[in-house]
Amino acid sequence: MAGPFAPTAGGLSVRLRLTPGGRANRVEGVIPDADGGRVLKAQVTAAPEKGKANQALVKMLAKEWGIAKSDIEVVQGQTARTKTLLIRGDGAALAKAMTNWCKTKGWSFND
Repeated sequence: MAGPFAPTAGGLSVRLRLTPGGRANRVEGVIPDADGGRVLKAQVTAAPEKGKANQALVKMLAKEWGIAKSDIEVVQGQTARTKTLLIRGDGAALAKAMTNWCKTKGWSFND
């Protein structure tokens, strides 16, 4: 199965499933998606209105990953639960860092 991360020309593409209106702002793990790949599963407390959930997601991930909010953009799925994010930077280096981050959380997507 393909993982949630893919290096691109502009940085790193991240596939994610977001649940708005959750109990906490957190990334919960790596789960299978309908296409046979893998996505990060996250939830935020913000409601899914006027982009508030997307803003909360970007803020949470920037803090979790130690990168600037301005380097994270929702490029697909602005109004859907399944989203594609772009993290601007060196795609290969970011992919390695994100894979290591998943390992520290005990999440695998190469099975």
